[in-house]
Amino acid sequence: MKTILVSAAVLCLGLAAASPGRTADLTPLAPDAKPVESPSGWTFTFAPYFWAAGMSGDIAQFGLPEVHVDADFGNLLENLDFAFMGAGEARYDRFSIFGDVIYTKLGASGNTPRGIVVDSIDVTSKTFAGLMGVGYSVLEDQSGHLDVVGGVRVWSVETDLSFNGGILDGVERSDSATWVDGLVGVRGNYFFSPEVYLTGWGLVGGGGADVDWDVALGLGYKFTDTISAVAGYRALGVNYDSGGFVFDVVQQGPILGVAFHF
Repeated sequence: MKTILVSAAVLCLGLAAASPGRTADLTPLAPDAKPVESPSGWTFTFAPYFWAAGMSGDIAQFGLPEVHVDADFGNLLENLDFAFMGAGEARYDRFSIFGDVIYTKLGASGNTPRGIVVDSIDVTSKTFAGLMGVGYSVLEDQSGHLDVVGGVRVWSVETDLSFNGGILDGVERSDSATWVDGLVGVRGNYFFSPEVYLTGWGLVGGGGADVDWDVALGLGYKFTDTISAVAGYRALGVNYDSGGFVFDVVQQGPILGVAFHF
């Protein structure tokens, strides 16, 4: 079961944004902080973030039957070796270009009951999820804005098995899948006051996967013109099935981010 749990672990996506005045971009993690506009008219944002997502769904690898997984974030955190999550955006007037990158590496090991064929098995799971997109603001005023967006998301999931001791000592096996999905949707925000705002987004699409969707809603606060933060809740689902490799999961949980605008 540890093998299945580790191979299924994927933590995914968030976006950060900025725009002049109170009409910030709705990136998931940090809309507007009144960044100082460059001579060219462009504004930029970088946002590291953290998503405490649990996961449920069905997965299959190495030619084995599908297995249902239902793990909270605490279960996944126990096996986490390394993780990086970061987002960025460049914005000019109503136009925006945004990106998001997540990389996670998880590891686990377990002993076999009898130790004849193998004494123990080490499992390493590496997951990459990257989103690149463009947007255009169709509604915009002093209280907020709504963007129509489109982009592509690249998924890559790889699981490695290493056998120790017994007949299979030194044997290693790997199973992986990489696919690309096209996404469309909306992003937006609304300021209740100069400091407090509501932000959210919804994306849906497919391609390599049968369906790929992502929704979130958060409450943000501007500390200064260059630093803002948001806390909220996010759910992400993907259904990929090809050549016996199945990754049909929903990940959801609280998200927290800090954005730097310049």
